Amino acid sequence: MNYPRNTARRTTLATALFSALIATAAVPALAQDQATTLDKVTVTGSLIPQTDLETQTPVMSITAQDIQTRGFTSVAEVLQQSSLTTGGLQGGQTSASFTQGAEAAGMFGLNPGYTKYLINGRPMMSYPALYNGGDTFNNISGIPIDIVERIEILPGGQSSLYGSDAIAGVVNIILKERMEGGTFTVRGGTYSEGGGNNLRVSAAHGFSAFDDRFNALVNVQIESSNPIWGYQRDLTKATNANGYTAQVPGNDFAVIDADTNRLYMMDPTNCASVAGQFGGTTVMGSRASGLSCGSVYGAGYKTLKNGKDSGQFYSAMTFDVNDDLQLFADVLYSKEKTEYTSGSNYLWWGTKSTMGGFYDQSSGKVVNLQRAFAPEDIGGQGYKDVLNSDESRSYQVTLGAKGAFGNWDYSASFTRGEYKLTENKFMRWKDPINNYFAEHVLGPVLGTTADGWDIYNPNWGAFYSAISPEDFASFTGYAHNRSRTWQNLARAQVTNGSLFSLPGGDAGFAVVVEGGSEGWDYSPDQRLLDGQAWGSSAVAGNGHRSNYAVTSELRMPLLESLTVTASGRYDAFKIADNTVDKATYSLGLEYRPLESLLFRGKYGTAFRAPTLSDAFQGTSGYYANNSTDYYRCGQLGYTPGNTADCRYDNSVSVYSERAGNPDLEPITADVWNAGLVWAPMPTLSISADYYNWKIENEVDTASTDQLLLAEYYCRNSLPNAASASCQNVADWVVRDAAGNLSSLYTPKMNVARQNLQAVTVGFKYLQDIGRFGALQFSGNYTNMLKREVQSEPGEDFQDLLGNPIAMWNYDNYAKVRSDAAVAWSIGKFTTTAYANYVGKTPNYLAGLNGYDYTHPASGKSAGKWGSYTTYNLSVNYRAQDDLTLSVMVNNVFNKMPEGQVYSYPGTSGTPYNNAFYSIYGRAVYAQMKYDFGK
Repeated sequence: MNYPRNTARRTTLATALFSALIATAAVPALAQDQATTLDKVTVTGSLIPQTDLETQTPVMSITAQDIQTRGFTSVAEVLQQSSLTTGGLQGGQTSASFTQGAEAAGMFGLNPGYTKYLINGRPMMSYPALYNGGDTFNNISGIPIDIVERIEILPGGQSSLYGSDAIAGVVNIILKERMEGGTFTVRGGTYSEGGGNNLRVSAAHGFSAFDDRFNALVNVQIESSNPIWGYQRDLTKATNANGYTAQVPGNDFAVIDADTNRLYMMDPTNCASVAGQFGGTTVMGSRASGLSCGSVYGAGYKTLKNGKDSGQFYSAMTFDVNDDLQLFADVLYSKEKTEYTSGSNYLWWGTKSTMGGFYDQSSGKVVNLQRAFAPEDIGGQGYKDVLNSDESRSYQVTLGAKGAFGNWDYSASFTRGEYKLTENKFMRWKDPINNYFAEHVLGPVLGTTADGWDIYNPNWGAFYSAISPEDFASFTGYAHNRSRTWQNLARAQVTNGSLFSLPGGDAGFAVVVEGGSEGWDYSPDQRLLDGQAWGSSAVAGNGHRSNYAVTSELRMPLLESLTVTASGRYDAFKIADNTVDKATYSLGLEYRPLESLLFRGKYGTAFRAPTLSDAFQGTSGYYANNSTDYYRCGQLGYTPGNTADCRYDNSVSVYSERAGNPDLEPITADVWNAGLVWAPMPTLSISADYYNWKIENEVDTASTDQLLLAEYYCRNSLPNAASASCQNVADWVVRDAAGNLSSLYTPKMNVARQNLQAVTVGFKYLQDIGRFGALQFSGNYTNMLKREVQSEPGEDFQDLLGNPIAMWNYDNYAKVRSDAAVAWSIGKFTTTAYANYVGKTPNYLAGLNGYDYTHPASGKSAGKWGSYTTYNLSVNYRAQDDLTLSVMVNNVFNKMPEGQVYSYPGTSGTPYNNAFYSIYGRAVYAQMKYDFGK
């Protein structure tokens, strides 16, 4: 089929970039200036096919060969180690996070949901569970890496082409569509520190028929990996031995004063009766607050890396009806099961949450009990038998046609996808566990004190003793949370690469029309909603939205050296009874004063429509403690900002509810970038770009303080400077007949904004060294120049690059991040060395107290951790034309974040920043790839 059909002149810049694009596929030939013409191709960032691989929109391309030779094991790892990833992420290392079984990635420290993810140019489905408990995002785990053609990353706002969510940028994961013959790949690996053994097998085969008019590609990938446990790493096998406070055992068996939090030792055997717990490591521990029984090694019974079994099936097919019409289809199916546990820190029982405390008859104290469960209590394989698991199934199917009529190219497609998730969560059941300890430890209620505390005479021997596995099983079990997302999208595009002639060449034009719908349903186990689980709860939610959009792009080469590109898009979403619409646009400029030099810039707008979780997340209750009742203070003569002496200042506790809000407005952004690309020779290119964002209307739960402040202004007919409106006050603030606050409602609202500035630099160089082969050098660098957040109107901006407390609160850690690779190809061998660099980041003490803090007892100071670099090395050997053998070593020098332990307390079982640094250590992989049928 003749689609697309155009070629154009070669320039030094285009040839250099084309060489860089195919570099790792055939390094020895790259030093030759072999391209005389370049086909027009559609690159992510434009709808119009063109020859210039660098345009007004910077694109970072990571090829399949880059992925393999640099040691990346998954698409998630590629993106998480990108120089654009400067913020922390929740995942397998972040125990007890809401989506520990999923993989997320983001850009420039922004929320992962601010990045638009595409597969073959079509939007990925949202993950059914919510990031950080409230945010919609994409799980990038279920993508078969062995069939990835390349990954294209577009930093900056891209909504004028790609619609909602494209604020930080766009990631397009392009899977192979055609293959001559087939491949069979086996890859296995392990970690030198233990755990994480893994095996991946994949096979792909291309088929053709009907005189090559029909082509199909089929791929199957199966992967299995074991978890990494905390006890398999020196840094996490026990509580911190090198912190700013002394290492202490956990409070596994603790009696705690309900008022002062002092610890009382009530075990007549001084912990001898529980010495066999946690592998015989439980002892009597002493700390400033008193004595308790516990083990320093209890911290190690958590997973650091999820265990996972997964399988994916992918197929792409095309059929050329004639020279001007092609039918196409593709399907991606994924099934995954991940397993993990948060360990003994999250598997315990206590009296505080249900009783608040009780009067102990023997000591005359009001106390609480706390008891952690050891592997011996669980029985069998211990914590391996109580793993949480996430089981998911997803598919995405596309059917379509594309072709040409006259000077116009067209395509039309329909995509249907569905993502189902079952979270199997290990639970303690509220009534059974409380009844067990009431029967075996607390005994009967003996009376009530004058101030209302129930009186007990506990059986301390029973409290300080192991529990049989049968008893443990009597009050534990699994809850099953089921959730689902689905998406339908119809899309039609027409393109004319030669709409009319201009002095610099033909103008290109494209129009896209889209329409679709999507839904979300999160249905927790009913027992969680009914309050039957001890220490756990859940929030339900469901809803759907429909949308349509119209996009257009016009590319005009006004002169041979000057090209202007304009794009515009209109999106409309139907959410509940509301229509939320947004028009976005961009204007780009390319100026080439020399064949080897490109100056570029773009200004545009971007947005994120209210997500289904923001609009439809269910109601949950909480108490807004230490609130200020500005209205009551005003009645007493106190004005906002002058309430320190008011009896309602920071002293009111009121029941409140929060939920999603279908009346939200879109998050909006003004984004621009400017930069240059210089290619002084066909084998060298250097790019540098500056980015600037101004983001407004960000979504957060309504502030209790802002709502009560708005009430003061509205009830007193004063100008309202708060984020809540007077209508919100009327709807959301409830007082009783005496004027006391009865309840508040604080849904999600558009309240925050932030400003960002960043610089990125890219470098690619190819060097022929004659009989010694060829060298390829590449690198990427990101420097965050500015990031500031205003969480509420009227509040000061928080500096997320200079204020370490704010940096930790917003998971924004690195100012500088970069990576570099050098590949040497000679004969049948290709050797690649890859380095990933993270600049200085604030340490834990700084995150708690600021840079000026020094811990008084230890003298340990707040400050910054030093820069952090890891190195990967791979060797690929072409044993024969159809067989390639590879060995990859990731983190060659077994770099660990052990230098971070000194800024954590001795109670910490995770004394490093687990949202940003990895503790996995050195990994070794061996791979065999066999090509057949070519």
